[in-house]
Amino acid sequence: MRTMAAHPARPDAEPLTSLANPEVAPMGGAALGAEQVRAPVDLDLEAMEAEARRLIGDMAYAYFAGGAEDERLLGDCVAAWARWQLRPRVLTGVSEVSTATTVLGAPVATPVLVAPTAIQRLAHPDGEAAMAKGAASAGTCLVLSSLATCPLEEVAATAPDGLRWMQIYVVRERARTEELVHRAVEAGYRALVLTVDAPVSGVRLRELRGGVRLPDDLVLPNLTSGSTKEARGGGFIAVVTGEFEPALTFEDIGWLHELSGLPVVVKGVLRGDDALRCVEAGAAGVVVSNHGARQLDDAPATADVLDEVVDAVGGRAEVYVDGGIRRAPDVAKALALGARAVLVGRPTLWALATGGAEGVAGLVGWLTAELRRTMALCGASSVAELDRSLVRRTRTP
Repeated sequence: MRTMAAHPARPDAEPLTSLANPEVAPMGGAALGAEQVRAPVDLDLEAMEAEARRLIGDMAYAYFAGGAEDERLLGDCVAAWARWQLRPRVLTGVSEVSTATTVLGAPVATPVLVAPTAIQRLAHPDGEAAMAKGAASAGTCLVLSSLATCPLEEVAATAPDGLRWMQIYVVRERARTEELVHRAVEAGYRALVLTVDAPVSGVRLRELRGGVRLPDDLVLPNLTSGSTKEARGGGFIAVVTGEFEPALTFEDIGWLHELSGLPVVVKGVLRGDDALRCVEAGAAGVVVSNHGARQLDDAPATADVLDEVVDAVGGRAEVYVDGGIRRAPDVAKALALGARAVLVGRPTLWALATGGAEGVAGLVGWLTAELRRTMALCGASSVAELDRSLVRRTRTP
């Protein structure tokens, strides 16, 4: 059984996503025009996850896959998207479909963005650098975690033409957060994504019981000098407890914007009133997120509260959503409910583990191709045509 140390590249087979990527744009040149819907290509996410687990070992898998407490929310995040149905229009004359959109004014080929996930060199030796290359190849945006195992400058250099946002945890030693923000600005990151749902760590039993720790050969180059030591000694829960600022307020949104000159997107919002206060405090966007079900097990699934947040924001800022998105129809439902784009987390890690940069590009390409199919079946030729009239709640819970 492998330990948590970074594993070698998979030598014995092509990436599981290699055939699932029929229309990925070249890196730095996102294909933004409309295209015809092509023949479907199968991609088995469960098989990809199982293969990733085999490659990375049980402890790393426990870190990536686990949720808070009894993990009720973890499963419900996926199930909640089935509580919405698509109501297709017919006879709309759709012959070509475009998934192109913009996020904070920047063009992307797809509304499927790569969510910030930590410690990616546990999944692949090239870690976040490979994730960035794959995202750029697919013409989408990468959100880099502050808990990355690659320096943010290295990630930027790997895919210099790719769209990048920087996820931010404010640490107790705020001068170090200021330093990180200045580095991100200098390296060409186009927005800051402030995570606000981790004043303390959730009770992540898989991590506690599995003895999850940062391996000795990995570091956390984007946080404080003590973060790596904390992660090696007490695990990643210790980093949250010892390093993160627990007393954030809405004023910190404006502080980050003034410090960086960049738009600030607030991640971890589950209430309409909180979303509105974020916007009033200067946020350019909010991410409806429950932290991948890793913080509060009794929080709602994001699919159940997305419409409330969208209605509260009322078009004054962009709304994004993550959590449990596994199929192209999930993406279509999120967009129809008012999300600008979705962020996909764990599946990108399984794609990275099994196929590196090519695997990530293949996963995003597959979701995008199948989103194009879903849109055609719903009578929508562009993402702008995915509106509330296309969705309804199911009658069963």
